Amino acid sequence: MNQINIRKATLKDLSSLLEFEQGVIEAERPLDPTLKRTSTIYYDLNEMLTAKHIHLIVAEINNEIVSCGYARIENAKEALQHTNFGYLGFMYTAPAHRGKGINKSIINELIAWCKAKDINEIRLHVYQENEAAIKAYEKVGFTKHMIEMRIK
Repeated sequence: MNQINIRKATLKDLSSLLEFEQGVIEAERPLDPTLKRTSTIYYDLNEMLTAKHIHLIVAEINNEIVSCGYARIENAKEALQHTNFGYLGFMYTAPAHRGKGINKSIINELIAWCKAKDINEIRLHVYQENEAAIKAYEKVGFTKHMIEMRIK
């Protein structure tokens, strides 16, 4: 397998990141009836690329960006034992590169970044029906914690 290079994302990566963002949205539309059916965006990528409390990274193979993810430091609720936590998101790997352990490498890098900032509580959201993602997150140590429910 080709060498995977994981690095901090830069403004030069914006076109790939915008493409990946649409990939995330398209993958989540069938799982979320509340998402707009028209063109939409999830992230303020310019902020994510420059904010000190967000670590947006990409994975490259042969200088091609194939995956991304971010960690964001958030304030915890007053009632919790921890004051801050790391939130992981924007996990996307190009379809041709799935199953190669790239997402695991991204997650491990993001967890390491959080721990370097003394953040030990790390969370993410995943759709209940997204069994493949749940299994991938469990493989790196995540456990189910809470289910969000809704009524319309």
